Amino acid sequence: MYDFSHMEDQEELQAKLAEYQSEHQALDGLIESAINGDQPVNLLHMQQLKKKKLWLKDMIQKIESALIDDIIA
Repeated sequence: MYDFSHMEDQEELQAKLAEYQSEHQALDGLIESAINGDQPVNLLHMQQLKKKKLWLKDMIQKIESALIDDIIA
């Protein structure tokens, strides 16, 4: 999917990781408030938000793995 080997700079990886974590947390809050809110839930929109959240989680794990590999190497 995404190859982080071109991002050899750990600071760049850390910045991308922080960005993705922040976006993931924001989506989590948005989904939670939509589910617990008084307004009807748009199921298609909710599905899109959840897919984006899962994609972000996957990217976060890949970046964390790349950072750990750099530390070990």
